Amino acid sequence: MFKDITVIISASRRTDIPAFYSDWFFKRMKQGFLYVRNPMNRKQVSKIILNREVIDCIVFWTKNCEPMVAKLKNISAYTYYFQFTVNPYGNKIEKNVPTLKRSLHSFKTLSDLIGPDRVIWRYDPIFFPQGFTFSDHLHFFRKTAKSLSKHTRKCMISFLDVYKKCKKNMKPIMYRNLKETEIYEIGERFALIAQDYNIRMETCAEKADLSKFGLSKGKCIDDRLISKISHKNIKAKKDKAQRDACRCVASIDIGAYNSCMHHCLYCYANYNFATVIKNFRRHDPESPLLYGNLTGDEKITERKQKYSAVYQSIQNRPYCILRPNIFQ
Repeated sequence: MFKDITVIISASRRTDIPAFYSDWFFKRMKQGFLYVRNPMNRKQVSKIILNREVIDCIVFWTKNCEPMVAKLKNISAYTYYFQFTVNPYGNKIEKNVPTLKRSLHSFKTLSDLIGPDRVIWRYDPIFFPQGFTFSDHLHFFRKTAKSLSKHTRKCMISFLDVYKKCKKNMKPIMYRNLKETEIYEIGERFALIAQDYNIRMETCAEKADLSKFGLSKGKCIDDRLISKISHKNIKAKKDKAQRDACRCVASIDIGAYNSCMHHCLYCYANYNFATVIKNFRRHDPESPLLYGNLTGDEKITERKQKYSAVYQSIQNRPYCILRPNIFQ
């Protein structure tokens, strides 16, 4: 007997795979595996099996799904959903993110294709750049909620946490975090707007309790949603690798830091833009790694995933009856 482990792929908190690495992703799905370097030790590499007998769900994180949409039919046998960020800040802060008009169009196109339950609107992080007011947030949130009201069921919000490693990138803009009273006022006003457009609201990794306004503490990697859209009883433990306030269940992230070309100034995952460009140039769609290739001095360890032993034994046979991927 093999232990039944819930396996969720996060694609990815560290970078925007749909926007910049979709060809690589689908090639890896066809090959049935990929490699992920340990961010703290490049010589430690994990082998991740990509197979519908193994994977319970794929969670995509994006600000631009356009490069991926046409190929989603290739993973129709998998359970997946999108966390899709639409923010009000413009290209002075989110430098390479598409325009609002284009973002809303691609959001709606995606929702029409896979359904509103599977496209979650993210409005985060919330903060005040110079010249951006409380009223600006309310106006933009209402405008976007109205536009997306038939295309999503839920909005996730969070408030800016400025990590030490991204303070340097934030220096060119004058900004401030929200005061505690403003957090509660934003929560209350946003909840009323969302209610007008039948959108449920949850907070992401926030200590503040906004439940009295109807905002529960949410899970971006959500076993409840996965159970609903997969029609399976999914049970998973909290992800211990995330912050204490984060309620996400455990997942395997297949991205890499310093590889997202959106160049958002507040981003904790891509904090050196020169390194981002260097790594992006090293991207090889044929490589099992997101960027670069193996150099030969790595130790490769296969992640413990359910049925991995069964899968490996079948891989070694001259033909496969368990459908190791849906491309064959």
